Amino acid sequence: MKPNTILPSDARYLQIIVDHITTCKAYKPALGQGKPVSLEAFQQLYGADPFYAWFGLNDPLVYAAHRAAGGITSVYRQIGLGSEVLFRQILQDHLGLTAEQVAWSYMTTVEGRSRRLSLDARVDLADIADAVRRETVAHWLLESARRLDVAPGIAAALKGLVFEVRQGYKSKDSKRQNADLANAATAYSQGYLPVLLVLSTQIDSDIVERYTHAKWCILRGQLGASPHLSTYAFAEQIVGYDWAGFFQRNAATLQTLIADILQALLEPEGHDG
Repeated sequence: MKPNTILPSDARYLQIIVDHITTCKAYKPALGQGKPVSLEAFQQLYGADPFYAWFGLNDPLVYAAHRAAGGITSVYRQIGLGSEVLFRQILQDHLGLTAEQVAWSYMTTVEGRSRRLSLDARVDLADIADAVRRETVAHWLLESARRLDVAPGIAAALKGLVFEVRQGYKSKDSKRQNADLANAATAYSQGYLPVLLVLSTQIDSDIVERYTHAKWCILRGQLGASPHLSTYAFAEQIVGYDWAGFFQRNAATLQTLIADILQALLEPEGHDG
């Protein structure tokens, strides 16, 4: 089989990603109005504002700039969400897990109120029916704990993994980081190793340092690396699915889709209908 030959499973997996990304095409900026604003409404809103009108900020190009700025943020977000859903499906298909088994959440109290928090996926060793695959995951788990210098007693009690899936992680949002650190503490208390699984190589070095200090295992979207460092090596060698191969086979389709969406977002009236 040629390296880029489309596999039967690709269509189902690709659709998960495409469905999420396609929603970005209809993006409209809110401009502080609490709901999406059309080009016509934008011109009325900014045209009626003397200060903005004096500067010519009611120009359709300004609307296009707002649409493009928010739209590209939406593209990144939907790529991440689609990849998160796809990762759960890959775990189900290749580790023989159910949708319930790959879900993980817990109850906590925040500012005196009960809240349910969750991470994006879970793998419990006891749920993996295939003995060889279960042993592969178990060995990876123990070695990862050793590399993180997790206390031997805690490492011995680990029964699985929980994942936070990101397309990239460059945000300095301290609230998000603090929530992740709290999630990690809860994960360890329940016997799970927390794994930050990043699809790209884009992650801030300060975040890497802080999360590693909190005993997160961090996997990044690099090729040809160890399954203890690389998202794609982990997927192929530990889970049993060549995820990088999937993206490579379908890159042309994904690139065409993104180009089409970007073109729409850069046009003031594009798909404003």
